[in-house]
Amino acid sequence: MKKRPHTVLAARQPISEQMVIDAQTAWGDGIVAIAKAHADGGDFTARAMEHISDLYAYGETHVMFKPTLASENQFRGTFDEALSYFVGKDGTEDNGFAISGWTNVRWERNGIYTNDVSAMAMGNYYFTGPDGDETKVEYSFGYILVDGGLKINLHHSSLPYSPE
Repeated sequence: MKKRPHTVLAARQPISEQMVIDAQTAWGDGIVAIAKAHADGGDFTARAMEHISDLYAYGETHVMFKPTLASENQFRGTFDEALSYFVGKDGTEDNGFAISGWTNVRWERNGIYTNDVSAMAMGNYYFTGPDGDETKVEYSFGYILVDGGLKINLHHSSLPYSPE
């Protein structure tokens, strides 16, 4: 995706914690919507493209994305690499994280930091699978204010440490 000049607006008021919570809710709802579109035989790729365009700062600034289930291609610095992770791509390690049948995403926040034009959040999020079981994942997200809304410029997630 071609970068375009971005407008990082100086906020009249600092970014609020509620804005971060709302951005996280939108992200979780987007993952569930992609999974539902896939399950219903709909255009899940288009839904994933919308999710990435709406919520990530690709084309605005550098995005640092380290997905949970990535080891060969650990970092996803482009829109297309993020899309591959979310919907899968033949010949890669990407099986389509967002099309795994998730029915809910629940957030457990350890902390949120905000200022005028950026925010950070860290904690755990829990993905509910089609069988009702939850998968716990640790996350750190960074956000920037773009055209009055938050977009992700840092996304790192990993499975919790498990001693051998």
